[in-house]
Amino acid sequence: MTVLPASSPLGRDETRFVATRTRAAAVVAALAVTGAAVAVTVATSPPATAEPGTVVVSENFTSGSLPAGWNAVDGAWKVENGRLYGTSASSGENNKVTFGRHLNDFRLEATMRFESVSAATRWASLGIDVPANGATPWWIATMRSGTTAANGLEFAQRTTANAWVVTNTASAPYAAGTGRDVRVAVEVHGNQARWIFDGREAMRTNSLQRSANGVQGLFVNGGTVSYDDVVVTELAPNGYIRPEGSPFTVIAHRGASAAAPENTLVAQEIARRGGADWIENDVQPSKDGIPFILHDSTVDRTTDGTGSIRNLTAAQIKALDAGSWFGPHYVGERVPTLAEQLADLRTRGGNLLVEIKGRHTRDEVATIIRVIREEQMMGRVFIQSFEVDALRHTYELAPELPLGLLRSSLDADPVAIAKDLHLTAYNPDGNALLGRPEVVAPLHAAGVAVMAWTMDSAGLWQRLERIGTDAIITNRASELVGWNSAFVQRPDARPTVEITSPANGARLDRAQSPVIAVAATNADTVTVTLDGRTSAVGRKLDLARLAAGRHTISTEVTGPEGTATAASTFTVTVSQAGLGYLLLTSGADPAAINTMTVKLAHAQYAELATYVDRQAGRLVPAEAASVIAADARTLALK
Repeated sequence: MTVLPASSPLGRDETRFVATRTRAAAVVAALAVTGAAVAVTVATSPPATAEPGTVVVSENFTSGSLPAGWNAVDGAWKVENGRLYGTSASSGENNKVTFGRHLNDFRLEATMRFESVSAATRWASLGIDVPANGATPWWIATMRSGTTAANGLEFAQRTTANAWVVTNTASAPYAAGTGRDVRVAVEVHGNQARWIFDGREAMRTNSLQRSANGVQGLFVNGGTVSYDDVVVTELAPNGYIRPEGSPFTVIAHRGASAAAPENTLVAQEIARRGGADWIENDVQPSKDGIPFILHDSTVDRTTDGTGSIRNLTAAQIKALDAGSWFGPHYVGERVPTLAEQLADLRTRGGNLLVEIKGRHTRDEVATIIRVIREEQMMGRVFIQSFEVDALRHTYELAPELPLGLLRSSLDADPVAIAKDLHLTAYNPDGNALLGRPEVVAPLHAAGVAVMAWTMDSAGLWQRLERIGTDAIITNRASELVGWNSAFVQRPDARPTVEITSPANGARLDRAQSPVIAVAATNADTVTVTLDGRTSAVGRKLDLARLAAGRHTISTEVTGPEGTATAASTFTVTVSQAGLGYLLLTSGADPAAINTMTVKLAHAQYAELATYVDRQAGRLVPAEAASVIAADARTLALK
């Protein structure tokens, strides 16, 4: 593991520990290392005291002082003008305020604004897991003012040695700069997190090391940053359900099986370096009960040996060559044990979706779970199987492990079987899922993710994304990572709308004739109302016929990606010149127009109103008369 010296700031040119992953410029899924393996301890967090959906923190700083329970650990923090301001004089000051409570699954969101910075590399952060007293180690989701840099966004840890470990970097679609409000959020599920910039996922990580009592926090480094509308919400524990607008979870089928011999540590390493979120492998026992990573019931296809794995001892299996069949440069690769695979993931990074292959007794399942526990990987392993009994045994022995049911064809009622087996995910053949896409919504409503196997083409990925599939098990993990990157960077297809005329807040006199104008994008239909009554884009407003005062134009647009609304309020003002315009355009009898004009010229507004009332519907058209009289009385009161 590469770490930076305590004096090194989070600058663009620093040496970093960065896993290679591209998703919105760089989304890292694995905790890769550049040198020798170093053990990483993962602490399993205790259950939170809140419930999913509970708003644990909601603060808009209207009280004028630091809220109760907020701890300004270091630096200058003050509440002013309805915002929390934090100042750090130099890049060496990681000033912070802590708050909230320990939660395993939560969303932390805030509006952030850089007021001033010493350089575009300076940053502010959302604290993901921070001791209440601010001591190290702590984890942060960082945003620089120069957000479009390759490391404009980061997930990073400050270690007990006061060094940085940067696990993930990405660039944002635009620069935060200074003086600009940006709504940001981070969604955390155990060791996993998503960085959400202005409503869209920018990157994710599987590399958090959670503490048993860390809370949330806000940070500032090398500048002044203000925060507003800070909200912490507890989430349901199933972080495998893909949020709207986020890319797939990428699961490498048997490791990087298209590039290396399947189910080997080299295939795992290639998949990790290619950015896979999870490694999918198969586990079966040897004759002497050691869980090995192998797909087939025999070793014939993927090694230089023969025979059933259950008839071979661990020593016999370890003597086999599991790489030469794939290519000469893989000669000498071995069939790994489950323990070896988990140790590699623990020290070098990554998560395991392990399939219990074929029928297993309760004792055999217990052995698998024991190995997972011994390797300290209970928080980073997902169990799946075609075998219902294997899933039942797993739940009985380790209910904290997430479970997925593999299916070649879909059950009549996937939700019912998901509830019966306590599933975290329902994992069908992707083609079968495309045949019944309507099952996704009820599974999601029941809190169950959907992971499709084994899908290897962009066309299929696109179809599966449209129906809401959460994860893809694929032989082409690195290609799916690239597809995800393009998906994240796609133009926003959500409709937008703005009323450009009359401008919101405009004050207009009677002589003006504005046209209703609407600017919309990604919209198929546009509807417009004026004071609640149907109107139309391009309509010229006759202000001589509207009552004086405020009027509201509203519009709603719809498109393939949803709806958007906008409103504009303008005011029709009353003036002597405007009243003259009403008289001249009223359509009244010429003699009446002459009489009204004389009274207007002498500012005899009350007499003018009385005269118009008497002539309404006679010498002065009734509709025009009501407006003229109302404006005249308004002027008489001024």
